[in-house]
Amino acid sequence: MTGTSTTVIETEISSNKPPFVRFSLLMGILIPPFALVLAMYLAWNRGFGPLDLILLVGMYLVTGFGITIGFHRYFSHKSFDAPKPVIFLLGFCGSMAMQGPIFWWVATHRCHHQHSDQDLDPHSPYAPGDHGWLRGFWHAHMGWLFSPSTEPVNKYVPDLKAQPMLRWLDSNFLLLTFTGLAIPTVIGGLVTMTWWGAFTGLLWGGLIRILVEHHATWSVNSICHIWGSQPYTSHDESRNNAIVGVVALGEGWHNNHHAFPTSARHGLRWWQFDSSWVVIRLMQACHLVYNVRVPSRDRIEQRRREPKFSKAIPSKTG
Repeated sequence: MTGTSTTVIETEISSNKPPFVRFSLLMGILIPPFALVLAMYLAWNRGFGPLDLILLVGMYLVTGFGITIGFHRYFSHKSFDAPKPVIFLLGFCGSMAMQGPIFWWVATHRCHHQHSDQDLDPHSPYAPGDHGWLRGFWHAHMGWLFSPSTEPVNKYVPDLKAQPMLRWLDSNFLLLTFTGLAIPTVIGGLVTMTWWGAFTGLLWGGLIRILVEHHATWSVNSICHIWGSQPYTSHDESRNNAIVGVVALGEGWHNNHHAFPTSARHGLRWWQFDSSWVVIRLMQACHLVYNVRVPSRDRIEQRRREPKFSKAIPSKTG
């Protein structure tokens, strides 16, 4: 990498994460794996009950759709419009996922799209340097979160920062993430009327849910830029991966998304299951969202290329 490129990166990307982002990363990355080990031990001895499953899946969907429909398709790409109460609810649910404050999350994603799989991409597996696919995968999946130079400056989110409601959501990020832990804890305690129920609610609906959700989101950055099909021209290595498409609530149809970034629908074919799109359509039918953006059939055909499954191997670039 040249000195000029380094200078550009330093001006475009801040060198330090705010304390609340560092704290949330520690909470969201380091603690849930220990919770998983504990939960596996407890499940072996005490079993895994229906309430545990309901809290895990329920909180995963609530906070996951907050990320996919809220943080991603609405706040990052404005793929539909919605009234303020709906916007607030999407931001609230997404913040409970503990994936970072809304401004930081959106700014990082917009930077990714502007420089997808190029030097300035915050989490590309094709990061500059001499490395194999495993190191590239690690960097794209979660290694970039520990890098001192991965936070885009405020220039990426002036439209969001101009809204007082979103400034409140951003500044109260930690409060909202703890709310995401408190909800399954309280439900578990009230349903069972025991402290044990509250504890397992925190474990499954809180910490383990965060672990699963994080890796589902990170898989879009890593897996979906290495393994999968590329039916559309997108000028990067984004790929469709059906497994990630299901687990990440429709986000795994990543080549589709990079080809049509403002589309509210990522699964463009009938067999590409996109649960986030199903929810958006239901919200549209209930008049909770409007001006939903999807590419026309002609535009889709214009960007189509021969589909193929391939594995991209990150290699030395720059």
